[in-house]
Amino acid sequence: MLICKVMRQNNPSIPAGKHPRLADLLQVERPARYLGGERGSVVKDWATVEVSFALAFPDVYEVGMSHLGSAILYRVLNAVPWLAAERVFAPWPDREAQLRATREPLTTLESGRPLAAFAIVGFSLQYELSYTNVLNMLDLAGIPRRAAERNAGHPLVVVGGPCAMNPEPLADFIDCAVLGDGEEVVLELCAAVRAARAGGGEERARLLARLAQIPGVYVPAFYSATYRADGRIAAISHQPPAPATVRRRIVADLEQAPLPEAPIVPQLQTIHDRVAVEVARGCTRGCRFCQAGYLYRPVRERQPDTLVRQVDAALRHSGYDEVSLLSLSTGDYTAVEPLLHHLMGCHADHKVAVSLPSLRVGSLTPALMEEIKRVRKTGFTLAPEAGSERLRQVVNKGISEADLLETAQTAFTLGWRLIKLYFMLGLPTETEEDLAALVDLAARVKASGRGTQGGADVNVSVSTFVPKAHTPFQWEPQLHREAIRERQEYLRQALKKRRLRLKWHEAELSVLEGVFARGDRRLGALLERAVDLGCRFDGWRDHFRWDLWQQALQDSGIDPAFYLRGRQAGEVLPWEHLDAGVTKAFLLRERQQALLGQATADCRFGQCCACGVCDFEKIRPRLADRNRLSAADNAPPAAVAELPADLPKLRLTVRKGERAAVLSHLEFMTAIQRAVKRAGIPVRWSAGFHPAPRIGFGDALPLGVTSAAELVDLDLAAPYSAAAALTALNRELPAGIAVLAAQPIGRHEPSAAASLATALYRVPLPVPHPAGLTERVTAFLAAETVVVERRKKGRALAIDLRPWVVTLHLADEALWLTLQSGSPLPVAAYLLGLPIEEVRALGICKTAVTLHQPPADCESGEAG
Repeated sequence: MLICKVMRQNNPSIPAGKHPRLADLLQVERPARYLGGERGSVVKDWATVEVSFALAFPDVYEVGMSHLGSAILYRVLNAVPWLAAERVFAPWPDREAQLRATREPLTTLESGRPLAAFAIVGFSLQYELSYTNVLNMLDLAGIPRRAAERNAGHPLVVVGGPCAMNPEPLADFIDCAVLGDGEEVVLELCAAVRAARAGGGEERARLLARLAQIPGVYVPAFYSATYRADGRIAAISHQPPAPATVRRRIVADLEQAPLPEAPIVPQLQTIHDRVAVEVARGCTRGCRFCQAGYLYRPVRERQPDTLVRQVDAALRHSGYDEVSLLSLSTGDYTAVEPLLHHLMGCHADHKVAVSLPSLRVGSLTPALMEEIKRVRKTGFTLAPEAGSERLRQVVNKGISEADLLETAQTAFTLGWRLIKLYFMLGLPTETEEDLAALVDLAARVKASGRGTQGGADVNVSVSTFVPKAHTPFQWEPQLHREAIRERQEYLRQALKKRRLRLKWHEAELSVLEGVFARGDRRLGALLERAVDLGCRFDGWRDHFRWDLWQQALQDSGIDPAFYLRGRQAGEVLPWEHLDAGVTKAFLLRERQQALLGQATADCRFGQCCACGVCDFEKIRPRLADRNRLSAADNAPPAAVAELPADLPKLRLTVRKGERAAVLSHLEFMTAIQRAVKRAGIPVRWSAGFHPAPRIGFGDALPLGVTSAAELVDLDLAAPYSAAAALTALNRELPAGIAVLAAQPIGRHEPSAAASLATALYRVPLPVPHPAGLTERVTAFLAAETVVVERRKKGRALAIDLRPWVVTLHLADEALWLTLQSGSPLPVAAYLLGLPIEEVRALGICKTAVTLHQPPADCESGEAG
């Protein structure tokens, strides 16, 4: 059901944009998701924009902001003067409820404009279980779900990402899909929309015909399928001007592709809260279950000196303390060792860690592991995929048990205490012996750490094999729900006996993923019914509703077993008309090799395996030159001088304004820490396993409360003036936070938290004023105890508010509280007779603090 009127992009009555009310954001979980205004975000003047593009990610902010592909497209699009790209994410259910209750449309973070005001709305499809969020976001935007119901006044709905290589389950709802690498084709798509609009606008059918002629753009409206009596596809036909087959786009040379050197810096912790750098695209290891390994061929590596420049720029811009080198197999990157050595040599003294999240066992060397642990030990995950050598041969994993055990022992010896092992359940030809081998292998990995300092532990994670389109296993059957559960329980019990923990994916989630991964257009009715029943965030265990999906399956007449079944080699597949570049003959040959247990070598290191992707002129493997980093670049860092013992600290007085009131104390601390790093202020670091900057904060300010008197102490590692710190930090802090004053204090002065004696709060009075407020204030001051009940983690706690309060009075339409401890919220709630959440929205401000020891004269100034 649409929650607002559809707003047309050519309608002058469209509002200029409206950001969420802070009072509304204070009522939802993690309100910073919807705040916007992050460092690095781009806000353009819409009067100069000809084509607007909403980059929509059908998952929550923390997930979407961790997706590098979206960050790249954001930069590509906004680099064009006539284009404006803005971001929107799936609202969490509490925020969705607000939008529906107020009948407000879903809006973007940058300008607060509704999605229906954009020329293009582009969804990134990373995971099949996000499809319900796509439809729900269209509903919340007031955009008709079905493409056939839209006209020239509605946005063009586009999808991209790995799932776009089989977008058939969404075919009824999208206007087109971008297949493959998006950097080049997305600009061609926008240029076509611009040309259409410059000509006075085109009918939607003519625009779609124009788009269908762009290589790599698939327009489902020009294709149709016929079906056999048993439900299988008989044929897929097309209408001109659309081609019979749409081939994915490939960026031939990553060196020519843009890099996001000024990433958006979120104001809350995201899934991957670090600088992300794509060192290579594509993998030719040939794991037969891995869709990405076939969709992103050939291997294209960036040069190491290019990556060094990107990392340097991104760290300066962001203030992050970790860099992640990304690819499908980072350890295979040709220049990984000199690059890692250089990055650690340049940034280890600044406590910047480097992580390599996608390392194959065979590519991990002791030298690499020594470099990774120089600052702090980032996560260590090994992916054998299968327990037995036989099954690893079937899937072409190419690692031996001896290699795995040697790597694990090296990791434990170098100080890692925990290794995560990742396996797949239900791989083709899997037997009970393979499951037993999985348990035995996990136990052997744990045993390899015996005798190492600190002990050794292993976590085992198991996901269910889902046959994916465009892979050699696309014809294989998938386990049904009961079989998955049976094998999971076997592993749980067997690993428990070996004192090993097991994590697994819900069987029902895997079943649905399998249905949609190889689904066709008939699943559109299932998706619509599931959304209407309330299915959202299906990839999140806490929100997944199998009961609703069962009802949707029944109501739409869909049998999951039909989509989970094995397929014959000659069967027409729903994605038959979509060409990933790898030939069907090659995939069938690889399937046969799997059944024979025979390996296929990586063409990076040997003979071409004739997969069909390369033309060996424009499209070909491109490897990095490890000699592009000179010996000087790789020189070890100079010795660090011993820190002076008598350096003063800097004490900052910080304002946390209304825009920052929705940041939690942890988010506020992170904003300060990153601003200090960006400003180049030298601070000391703690020692230990996870070093942290020595920045001290006062008491935590409650969510929704503003302040003109937050204290922050910087423990300096080198002389730095208070005036310079004030100026530098105000240049780097996000909107809503500013340094009001800075002063040096002695190293042995009490910390910011210990220095605080009292804090003065102004609580604006609600209108109308609560009856009897003056009497309640008088009675409170006269009382010896004022006990209230609060709930914490589901338990009732009795709290005496009276010792918190030093003074209390009414003046200037406000309640003024001087507290020596505690939070102003429960005190104000008690006196005003209101729930705490209503009091939180009143706009309470900490106006001043008193200290146990008054500070010396300070440098001060106003900021933003």
